[in-house]
Amino acid sequence: MTHITPVRTRVRTTAPALGALSAAALLVALAAPAASAHPAARPSARIPFTQATVTAAETPGTYKIAWKAPGVRHVTITAGGRTVASGGSAGGVTVTGLPADADRQWFTLAPDHGKGLRLADRLIKLDGAVNFRDAGGYRTRDGHWVKMGEIYRSDALDKLTDADLAKLRRLGIDTDYDLRTASERSSAPDRVPSGTRYVVADVLAGSDMTTTMPKTEAGAVEMMTDGEKFMVGGGTAKAAYEKVFSGIASGDSALFHCTAGKDRTGWANAALLTALGVPRDTVMKDYLASNDYRAEANEAALAAMPPEQAKIYKPMLDVRAEYLNSGFDEVRERFGSFRAYEKRALGLDAGELRSMERELLVGP
Repeated sequence: MTHITPVRTRVRTTAPALGALSAAALLVALAAPAASAHPAARPSARIPFTQATVTAAETPGTYKIAWKAPGVRHVTITAGGRTVASGGSAGGVTVTGLPADADRQWFTLAPDHGKGLRLADRLIKLDGAVNFRDAGGYRTRDGHWVKMGEIYRSDALDKLTDADLAKLRRLGIDTDYDLRTASERSSAPDRVPSGTRYVVADVLAGSDMTTTMPKTEAGAVEMMTDGEKFMVGGGTAKAAYEKVFSGIASGDSALFHCTAGKDRTGWANAALLTALGVPRDTVMKDYLASNDYRAEANEAALAAMPPEQAKIYKPMLDVRAEYLNSGFDEVRERFGSFRAYEKRALGLDAGELRSMERELLVGP
């Protein structure tokens, strides 16, 4: 029997901020936004949720669901075609006893008026990757939501097991965009599900970002911010991200990844969410979440180093707000606005942006 445990029912009417690059050289060695540029021109959304999240608990088959839907009296939550919880305009529940072997557990949050949301935990649990997650599940500034189950971001895919590949095959990913350098690709080639197209989109090709390692902690931080700026304005970076965004705009169910899934991948996702109208603080929180997903791997890497070396390497294993902010600063300084960056660096015209919004946003 499914057990439902209320964890929070206090009503609040403001949604919390939800949203979040490291040196490729380090990742190779360890591998063995200002406000949205788009005005709120779309019709007002009829999805009443200002916040909604699904988080898998440590116990298999257990999930925590939280939501806020001002003006709604009743929310019904279903999974697998049956009601598993309900509540008022705001609250949180813990649902237990659901199938522990499901690839992903999806929930539908249905309000008593307005449109509902279909959500799952953002993390896709795999044996061979720790930072494989859904890019969607975020609310835009004008009340739309980024659809889940369409675009994914990840760390390296070379250690995926056969079971992992089977799970990813069932996700129906059309294209895998590999953002890594030639040396990374040759030393740790992707394992790609059958039916998924493999595309190289080398962000750092031809740059010197992977040739010189910093000698101080401050030098490591500078290397990270310089790397972020290159991802915005570097010639190979613009060409790589244009390739990725062209595929997404064409309707691909896409996966993009690098080695740790946090820097080159982090900027790709930050740019995507910003283009879709997700607020900067939400984008930042998504970016910074790599610190949580990679915590165990990063701690193990640092523990294997002498303390002085670990002090230098830690900034390169981290994602930090100053890194992502340096990317958005570079957008403003080099292009003037994010809208200009979309057009001149990502190759997205107004029609492609509208197409991307139609494919990836849910609302009225």
